[in-house]
Amino acid sequence: MSNKPVFFIFIVFSICICLTVLFVSSGKAKDEVKELPSKDEEINARVEARKKGQQDAKNPVVLIKTSKGDITIELFKNEAPITVNNFLGYVNAKFYDNTIFHRVIKDFMIQGGGFTQDMTQKPALPPIKNEATNKILNAKGTIAMARPPIVDSASSQFFINLKDNPSLDHRDESQQGYGYCVFGKVIKGMQVVEKIGRLATTDKGHHKNVPATPVIIESVRLL
Repeated sequence: MSNKPVFFIFIVFSICICLTVLFVSSGKAKDEVKELPSKDEEINARVEARKKGQQDAKNPVVLIKTSKGDITIELFKNEAPITVNNFLGYVNAKFYDNTIFHRVIKDFMIQGGGFTQDMTQKPALPPIKNEATNKILNAKGTIAMARPPIVDSASSQFFINLKDNPSLDHRDESQQGYGYCVFGKVIKGMQVVEKIGRLATTDKGHHKNVPATPVIIESVRLL
């Protein structure tokens, strides 16, 4: 008996099996692509993680050494890439070394990153784009960029929120409603931040709310 019919059936069967495998694999690949989160979904997930106090192991972390104690900050490089790169540029240049927290308002925020102990303002780099549309709120313990009224005018100065400050969040595209960009949060040393926030303040020249006893930022280093 000829083996040709058997061989033909075997070939047809093999082709069917291959096509079935390819079809199933293609279907799985499409399903996997459909399950990938969008950019907005990814950002929203990160925002929810922030609210729960979760830290992203991929994010850079810096240590701010002050005359009142250490503050450890996690930086949100995905949500505020321009701001984080700008901040790390100052860190790597040791710009913040021996500056001060020059503005402290109780139950509001502490601000630093621009002045020396004699209230001389350090020359900063050009201002950056305001990324306040990143959906990260000015919640207690977050760090954000300080700036004049102009939206895209932040350079080196930053502040740490002593409480939830919704008035500083992005509301709209106007100058008054654009908000202040949050780019990180305190993950250790919040008690130091709160201690600084309770200090007595005074006026020095045209500068108001200056701590009567200088709070020195001894160094800021990437861990």
